[in-house]
Amino acid sequence: MTDQAQGLRNLVSNQHVQKSVKPTRILTVTSGKGGVGKSNFTLNFALTLQKKGFDVLVFDADIGLANIDVLMGVSAKYNLYHLLKKEKTIWEIIQRGPHDLQFIAGGSGFNDLIRLTDDQLEYFADQVNQLNGTVDFIIFDTGAGLSKETLKFILAAEETIVVTTPEPTSITDAYAIIKMVNSMNEPVNFKLVVNRTTDSKEGKQTADKIIMVAKQFLHIDIPTLGFVDDDNNVSKAVKRQIPFTVAYPTSAASQSIYRLVDDFIARQTPTGEQQGAVKGFMSKMMRLLRH
Repeated sequence: MTDQAQGLRNLVSNQHVQKSVKPTRILTVTSGKGGVGKSNFTLNFALTLQKKGFDVLVFDADIGLANIDVLMGVSAKYNLYHLLKKEKTIWEIIQRGPHDLQFIAGGSGFNDLIRLTDDQLEYFADQVNQLNGTVDFIIFDTGAGLSKETLKFILAAEETIVVTTPEPTSITDAYAIIKMVNSMNEPVNFKLVVNRTTDSKEGKQTADKIIMVAKQFLHIDIPTLGFVDDDNNVSKAVKRQIPFTVAYPTSAASQSIYRLVDDFIARQTPTGEQQGAVKGFMSKMMRLLRH
């Protein structure tokens, strides 16, 4: 019995160690303006990562226009508001979407972040810190443009994906948000995604415009993560409230996402620092929220 008990304790201990050292990456996805397909990209990017064997949690941080649940055709029973008011724990507000994708609905909760007391902020941080080691990626889908809340998520995250389109106004607004964040003198790892491209040539030309100006005037290098083809199946999927990679897996847009995710995975360079990624993110977030 003693040997069995010791064996059980060792098993539990090993499971705890494995869980605690699982690397968790923090990403934010943003855009300079609305209507570029940012949330749709976030959702299908996350789903494809999940299909590749990674555990993913999508955090809908789009204040006033939270719609990840709508895109999935899922009715979220709880959202961030219930956590901030201490009505629910972090585990109770995590919902499930297609292919068991985990997500947290934003609702009006993020509006309350900048008005929380220190005690409420500590509770929020403690709850989110529990996610560390439970998933491979936490992806924050922020609002379009640069609100105070969006800025804080971008500055606190490990890397930020900026979604734009070939439209001149979208290019200008994408550069504007990069310029604004860069002026805060906080290190931010940007990556660029060009959505709704007619072909790879147009995608590269669009990305190169932003990359060149950022290099010349901001003195920063912004790698291109990939391009997503313009595809009528995307709007069809939105109307059906089914992610396009699920509704139309062989479509041009879906194929674009698959290639983009493969490139993203290939670029990942795991380090021991990610073991405390969530704690580091929340520590930085708390510092930013208090200022």
